Amino acid sequence: MAGMALWQLDPSTAKRVHRDAQAAQWGVSADTFTRAVERSVRHALGGDPTDPAQIERHLKGLRLEDLALACACADGHERAWEHFIREYRPVLYRAAAAIDPSGGARDLADAVYAELFGLSQRDGARHSHFVYFHGRSSLATWLRAVLAQRHVDRIRAGRSLTPLPEDESPAALATSPQPPEHARFVGLLRTALVAALGRLDPRGRLRLACYYAQGLTLAQIGRTLGEHEATVSRQLARTRAALRADVERQLRDAGLNDDAIAECFTAVAGDPGPLDLTDLLQPADGKNPVGGRSRF
Repeated sequence: MAGMALWQLDPSTAKRVHRDAQAAQWGVSADTFTRAVERSVRHALGGDPTDPAQIERHLKGLRLEDLALACACADGHERAWEHFIREYRPVLYRAAAAIDPSGGARDLADAVYAELFGLSQRDGARHSHFVYFHGRSSLATWLRAVLAQRHVDRIRAGRSLTPLPEDESPAALATSPQPPEHARFVGLLRTALVAALGRLDPRGRLRLACYYAQGLTLAQIGRTLGEHEATVSRQLARTRAALRADVERQLRDAGLNDDAIAECFTAVAGDPGPLDLTDLLQPADGKNPVGGRSRF
C-alpha cells in the first residue's frame, strides 16, 4: 500500500551487524550499512518480513564482511577499491579464462569492472553495480555469476536467440525476477555438486581447493604439488569438465531433460544464492588444505 513504511532493522541488530562486518575499517557508516542489510533482507524475504526467526537466519547467512567491502566500493572509498582490485581482479580474470581460454572473455571482465566502478550516470550521479550485491553468497561467487551472465547475454545477442531487454543497464540483469523454479534448481545443483566433488580423487579436489578456495596461481599450485604449471592447467580443465558431466548426469537422473538442465545452470549463474564452490571445497574441519587462510 502506498505510503506504508518499509521494514527496518532494529537499532541493536543494526549495531551488531555493523560491528560483525568490521564495516568501520572501510569508512562505511552504520546508517549506510544498515540500509544495505535491509535491502538484502527485503530482497530475499519480501518488502515487509514479519518472522523474526526467518530474519535472523537470513542475517546469520550473510557474508557481512563482503557486503561491507561492496558498500565501501560503491561509495568510492579509495582504500576499499585498492583492496578490491588487489584481491578480486584475479577472480574475474580466472573466471574469464575458464569461459574462454583464448582470452575472448577478458574484455567482459573489464566491462564488469566498469559497471562496478560506476562509469554510467543515473540522475546525475555515479551508479555502481555493487548496489545489487546482497551478501547472500561470497563476493567472489557473485562476481563470477555476473560475468557468466554477461557471457550468456553476449551469446544470446550474437545468435539472436532472445530479444534484449529495452533497458540494457546493469539494473536490467539485477532486478529481473527469478524463475519460479530457482530455489529448486539451487537445491538440485548443490546436492549434485556435493556428490560430484565427493567422487573426485584427492589430488583433483586439492587442485580445485588451491585454485578456487585459496586463490593460488597455477605456478604456486604447481610448486605445491610438484607439477608443471601447464599440467596444473590441463588437470583443472579436465576436473571441471568431469564435474560438469557428473552434475549433468545426476540432474538427468533426477528427471530433468537437456532444456531444463540448461535453464538450471543459467538460472543459478544469475543468482547462486547459497551455492558457493569455495565453501563446498573447504575440509570438514575448516582447515586450509595447504596452510594459511583462504582469502575468499
